[in-house]
Amino acid sequence: MVDAELCDRVISCGSRGSHVLPRLIRLDAAVTGRHAAWMNLLLLRNAQVYAPEPLGLQHLLLGGGCILWMGAQLADLPAALSVETIDLQGRRLIPGLIDAHVHATGGGGEAGFRTRVPPQGISRFTRAGITTVVGLLGTDDVARGPRDLLATVYALREEGLSALAFTGGYHVPPQTLTGSVRGDLVFIEALIGIGEVAISDHRSSQPTLDELMRLAADAHVAGLMTGKAGVLHLHLGDGLRGLDLVRQALEKSELPPRVFHPTHVNRRKGLFDEALALTAGGCTIDLTAFPVEEGEDAWSAADALLRYLDSGAHAERITVSSDAGGCLPTFDANGHVCKMGVGESGALLDTLNEVVARGVPLERALPSFTQNPARLLRLAAKGYIGVGADADLVALDSAGAAHDVIARGVVHVRDGRIKHHGMFEDAST
Repeated sequence: MVDAELCDRVISCGSRGSHVLPRLIRLDAAVTGRHAAWMNLLLLRNAQVYAPEPLGLQHLLLGGGCILWMGAQLADLPAALSVETIDLQGRRLIPGLIDAHVHATGGGGEAGFRTRVPPQGISRFTRAGITTVVGLLGTDDVARGPRDLLATVYALREEGLSALAFTGGYHVPPQTLTGSVRGDLVFIEALIGIGEVAISDHRSSQPTLDELMRLAADAHVAGLMTGKAGVLHLHLGDGLRGLDLVRQALEKSELPPRVFHPTHVNRRKGLFDEALALTAGGCTIDLTAFPVEEGEDAWSAADALLRYLDSGAHAERITVSSDAGGCLPTFDANGHVCKMGVGESGALLDTLNEVVARGVPLERALPSFTQNPARLLRLAAKGYIGVGADADLVALDSAGAAHDVIARGVVHVRDGRIKHHGMFEDAST
């Protein structure tokens, strides 16, 4: 018979024991169809696993939203188990990408209400190999607010994505749901940090050092109380002050460097150099996968990541995000929008593929898109492939595109075709 403790471990897979189910394949054949259906078992055969480290050809059994078993030799499964099987035929299998900077409700609005970017549907993420997102508010944290953001995060969860959010937005004091950022992080499960708070940008509230340190302190203490990320995610603009406020905060306070997570640090080459120096003290920096024109004083995310890895800096202190759904404006000297683009989820996987094509081994490139953001955001079951980890997986085709995407154990993309669309997405595309 199925042992009760084993069933409990599948049901509570979120507790993520490191040896969840190596013996599932020896279950008694008396397992009932009802249990098998609940488990929604999926067997992946012949996967070339990068966990991110290369593990060679492996087979994986998924159920209850997590990886139950993995091994190079596959024993016979009990006939009573209803198991769907996918043969990956030696394709590279990587952890689902974690995008820690997404305008889930849509960004923009800097040039009037008609420039507000629409919300992002779930298939925009899954077709790009993204299985976890962190939503946030940007310039427009008035017409759009924390209630809308939280509802959008919950909708993405209902559709099968792992979704979280930062409280606040560009401006100080930040918009909140409970009356304080600390209260938001302590009492609202989906909120894990504060951001994106703008500094060195004409669109910011021009926060003072004291204001920045207070926000960082609130994030840090809330993280201690809850075990959440507790980070202050900072939007960096083009201003020449760069990361000066962060340096001052680290010098004049007792706050740990991990609390500060500056993003867009590749938007100016000089800013990237500043950010690189910060990592020596313990900060994690975030690159944005936005387009960079030839001759522009910026590094593409691929260029910046290559420079970072070649610098000898701590490999675990860099992440890459897409800014998906965010407005990518160009301003004139008076602060008016001259042109604008929109951040794309697909830029994340494109950047990974470019870095690999330029000679970086996949196992060395992957952590910035998977393991590093999972570590920073304290998502213990994400960012790696192993028994007990969340079943967030991407099988890559020979060109590096997402051939199969599994989020929380459910197949969202199969053979390059989207299987699950959002409620209001066009299923014909």
